[in-house]
Amino acid sequence: MNTSAITYIAHSGFLVETEQTLLLFDYYKGPLPLISDKKALYVFVSHRHSDHFNPEIFTLSHSCSHTQFILSSDIWKSRIPETLKEQTVRLKPNTTWKDSYIEVQTLKSTDEGLAFLVHTEGKTYYHAGDLNDWRWEGEPEEWNRRMFEHYKKYLEPVRNLHIDTAFLPLDPRQEKNYCLGMDYFLELTDTDTVYPMHCWEDYQIIDRWLLEHPEHPERERIMHITARGQSFLQ
Repeated sequence: MNTSAITYIAHSGFLVETEQTLLLFDYYKGPLPLISDKKALYVFVSHRHSDHFNPEIFTLSHSCSHTQFILSSDIWKSRIPETLKEQTVRLKPNTTWKDSYIEVQTLKSTDEGLAFLVHTEGKTYYHAGDLNDWRWEGEPEEWNRRMFEHYKKYLEPVRNLHIDTAFLPLDPRQEKNYCLGMDYFLELTDTDTVYPMHCWEDYQIIDRWLLEHPEHPERERIMHITARGQSFLQ
């Protein structure tokens, strides 16, 4: 099985490098790793929020001859440069898109936009975007109950699915509810490796999860991110 090099950029931004492709997810700030022109580059944007979408991504087409932009349909067409419209697809939830290198499935988010399932070279990568169990302290009980029901419903397509790598929100702003979404995802799927994200650079939230889950069967699958630019090989 081919190995993947995974680089954490910032927030929910990651670069996955496989033998034939580069998959860039939700870049919005931070220095980018060197992009090889010898591989096909796919740039994913899960939704239009400014911490997930930076229009600077479109400049990547200048340095990589095979660049495809895969955007959520909530991003306005006017944000896409006219010269790149043929290299860009805007996807709605619960749709499939593919070419000769990858196949992409989209899931509906509990916030804006999409989550992505990407199949390439015999591996499956999941990037949640803002698909999460966003239950908050201080919200009415009914609101939080509906959030959990929506989260379960939108994740049904991945039930019992084998996922090689998942990028999942672990947001300290949710206080005691910070890990509800990740914990449910781990129960629902067969996932090899998890990269917590959307931590607002409070990486101690990963330590907190490890401390509070000493006997969790998936504990060894959680990658311990500590800084921007950190790279992993798997």
